[in-house]
Amino acid sequence: MSAKKATEDIVETEEAAGEDEEGEEEEFTVEKVVDVRVKGGKKEYLLKWKGYPDSENTWEPEENLDCPDLIADFEQKRKKKEAEKKRKSQNGVEDGSQKKKKKVAEVRTSEDDNKPRGFDRGLQPERIIGATDSSGELMFLMKWYVLC
Repeated sequence: MSAKKATEDIVETEEAAGEDEEGEEEEFTVEKVVDVRVKGGKKEYLLKWKGYPDSENTWEPEENLDCPDLIADFEQKRKKKEAEKKRKSQNGVEDGSQKKKKKVAEVRTSEDDNKPRGFDRGLQPERIIGATDSSGELMFLMKWYVLC
C-alpha cells in the first residue's frame, strides 16, 4: 500500500505493480483509526485497513482522509481517556504512592542517621557511577576504593 486517499471509509490508490500502466485503482476500506501524531507540522492518523493485519497499518496525512466519522470517534475516545487520566491524578490516586515513598524514605533516614556514610567513613571515591535528582536533592551513586 503506497500513497492512499481515503474517501468516506474507502481508500483508493494505484499499486506500484502493473496497475499504474492500466490506470485501474484498488480500493481499501478503513476499519478504524488507531493513533494520531504530528509529523512535520501536519497531523497524521494511523489507520487499520479492513481485511489486512495490524502489520499493514499505515500513517496517512489528515488532508488525504475523508472519513470524518471514524476520525471523530477516535478523537472523542482520546479526549475521554485524557480527561480520565486528569481526574485520576487530581483525585489523589497517584498521591498514595508518593506518600508511601516518603514513609519508606523517612524510615530509612531515621535508621541510617546514626551510621556515617561515604566521605564520613573515610573512604576515597574511585568514580561516580550514576546520579539522580528524583528527590529534589542531587544524589550520586559512588564506587569507593577498597582500603586494606
